[in-house]
Amino acid sequence: MLDGGPGAVPAGRLDAWLVTDDHAELIAAIRRIARARGCEPAVNAFAQGGLRILPRPVRHTSHPAFGYDIRAGTARAVWAPEFLVFPRWARGTPLLFAEGSGWSRRIWFAGRVGGHASIDEVCVAAARERVGRLVFAHLGRPTLAALDRGCRPPLGEIGREGRTYCPLSPGSPRRSPRPRPGGRSRRSGRARP
Repeated sequence: MLDGGPGAVPAGRLDAWLVTDDHAELIAAIRRIARARGCEPAVNAFAQGGLRILPRPVRHTSHPAFGYDIRAGTARAVWAPEFLVFPRWARGTPLLFAEGSGWSRRIWFAGRVGGHASIDEVCVAAARERVGRLVFAHLGRPTLAALDRGCRPPLGEIGREGRTYCPLSPGSPRRSPRPRPGGRSRRSGRARP
């Protein structure tokens, strides 16, 4: 299990409950739920069979926070749902679950000790860093309001709960369209980054 929390707990047995921030707002609730399932939530590595999940640092808040580099054979995915600055270690991943809290501007924490990148920033960075498929996994109020107005990200897609996402192996065709510099998004009408 990666992150999760109230309302986001799968049925069946869990081998591990990995979190990106062990000081997160929902950590007390996550601990209660995880312990009831026989797990202790933690920032940790996990390996079983050919699956390897490794925590990697992200810049998000005033204390350590992490994303996860997930590998199974030649397939790779990255779970980095909260960050202020795009994690360079995610470069070239075929599948990225990314920050999507801010729509067109960053969301800063008090004192600017951290915050959330905007969807616009993440799209530019994902194109620059050659991300294959970009899925926004952590949506904040500005993004939800923009989606309610009919806007769509200039690159990538909004994640859907319960959907299965399969990482591509290196060399597989990319699924997210590349933004054209100075072009306009067909879906939002806004200038692309």
